[in-house]
Amino acid sequence: MNMHKPLSAPLLATLLMTLACASVQAQGVYRIVGPDGKVTFSDRPPPDANAQPARIANEAPAAANGALPYELRQIANRFPVTLYTGNDCPPCTSARNLLTSRGVPFTERTVSSNEDIAALQRLSGGTGLPFGTIGGQQLAGFSEGEWVQYLDAAGYPKQSALPRNYRQPAPTPLVAVKAAEPAAAASSAPPAPPAPSRARPPAPINDGPSPSNPAGIRF
Repeated sequence: MNMHKPLSAPLLATLLMTLACASVQAQGVYRIVGPDGKVTFSDRPPPDANAQPARIANEAPAAANGALPYELRQIANRFPVTLYTGNDCPPCTSARNLLTSRGVPFTERTVSSNEDIAALQRLSGGTGLPFGTIGGQQLAGFSEGEWVQYLDAAGYPKQSALPRNYRQPAPTPLVAVKAAEPAAAASSAPPAPPAPSRARPPAPINDGPSPSNPAGIRF
């Protein structure tokens, strides 16, 4: 277990101001597909309102906070916690365990696809995991002492205050996966098979002279 010193009053005030100001300024990331099919990420929506870009949420869903005790719900709404994790990442597990054991409601985003990695780089300036946000404060990597100090500064209880029936939302990809569109139906019926060719009947065999061919000529 990492040991950490308690925050001094000036440092605590600074952390609270940082969390509050950054939380107000925190923005989502827009996934934009250009006319050429190239995918880019931006913190500004595209000018074409009809494009309806997919916005990457970085706040805990309001529905998940609805069943929380009043004080905890106020803290979670003001300083939402988001944890970005990857596969085979022991520090990610440590960060998740800390939040779970302390009873901090949080949103978990998984980073596995190339689009996820690009979006994470846009959010954090890097690709290291775990990555976390408490309000607008960013935490790169996992140091238990650092995470505890910011959770304390945000006002999260030191012991879990979650109701017994609370269920942590399932992790979701950082960039939403779109379902593949069904193939367009054929516009016309399949071509009919070609009509069988009619063979010409064989020419009669002239076996010998006849009234119309007295010489018995063969062709």
